[in-house]
Amino acid sequence: MKLGTFSTFMSPICTPEVIGDIARRAEDAGLDSLWMGEHVVLFDEMEFPYPGSPDGRIPVPEGGGMLDAVPTFAYLAARTKSLRFGTGITLLPQRNPIYTAKEFATLDWLTGGRIDFGIGVGWCKEEVIACGYEFGNRGKRCDEILEMLKILWTEPTAEYHGEYYDLAPCRMDPKPVQKPHMPIIVGGHSRAGFRRAARHGNGWYGFQLDLEGTERVIKALDEALAAEGRTRERFELVITPPYRVTADMVKGYRDLGVDNLVVHLGSQRSERIGARLEELEALKNVA
Repeated sequence: MKLGTFSTFMSPICTPEVIGDIARRAEDAGLDSLWMGEHVVLFDEMEFPYPGSPDGRIPVPEGGGMLDAVPTFAYLAARTKSLRFGTGITLLPQRNPIYTAKEFATLDWLTGGRIDFGIGVGWCKEEVIACGYEFGNRGKRCDEILEMLKILWTEPTAEYHGEYYDLAPCRMDPKPVQKPHMPIIVGGHSRAGFRRAARHGNGWYGFQLDLEGTERVIKALDEALAAEGRTRERFELVITPPYRVTADMVKGYRDLGVDNLVVHLGSQRSERIGARLEELEALKNVA
C-alpha cells in the first residue's frame, strides 16, 4: 500500500519556501504523494455547510486563502524528483473543460507523468454559481466533461457533442505523459459518485473515512463496478483517514484493500512539520 499526505496549503503561512521545504521533506521521508484540495473563492454564508469541519466552515487563517493546486504542483515538482501530486479534489463542474484539459495535460507533461487527477462535483452551491455555472446539473455536466477530457487527451483530433458541451473538431497538445491519460480518481460518497467512478474512473477517492466507513464504501463500489463489468483489479482505492492514524489502523486499511492511504499533514507551521513527517515516515514503514 502506498502512503501519501494531504495538505491544504494556506496563505500567508505557506510561503514558497515553506511549501518547497514540505515537499522535499515528504519525499525524503519516503512518502509516495502529496495531495491538495481546491476552492477558488470562499463564502461567509453558505446554503450547505462544509462537511469537513464541525462548524461547517473551511478553516483559513485571517486574511489568507487556499493556494491553487495547478501552479503549486508545478512549483513543487521542480523541487522534487519522484513525489507524485494528486488533486483531492478538482471541482470539475465549476471549471471550463477545455482549459482544464490543457492545464492538467501540461502539468503532467512538465512533471514527467507525476499527476493523479482527482475530481468531484463539489458541495458549495455559491462557488459553482460564482464560477458561472448551474449547481443543479453539475453531476450530468461532470460526466460530459470527463468524456471530453479523455477525447482531448487521447485523440489527435478531438470532437464532442453532448447536452451541455459542444466541441468542434480541434487539436490539443501536448498530450499527458501517462497513457492513455493521467489516472482519473473520482470522489463522491453518493450512489451517483460510485457510478461515476465505475464508469469513468481509474479509482475512487474517499475523504475522512474511518475503517468502518471504508468497508461500507468498498461494498458499494464493488456493486457499481460490477454493473459496469469491472472489478477493483486495476482500480485504485484512495482514502484519506481521520487525522490521528495509528500503525494498527494503517494495517487495517491495507487489509481492506486500500491502495493509497493519504494521511493529513495537519499544521503547516514549520515548528510542527518535522514531528508530523516523522510520524508519517513511521507509518510508511508499516504500509
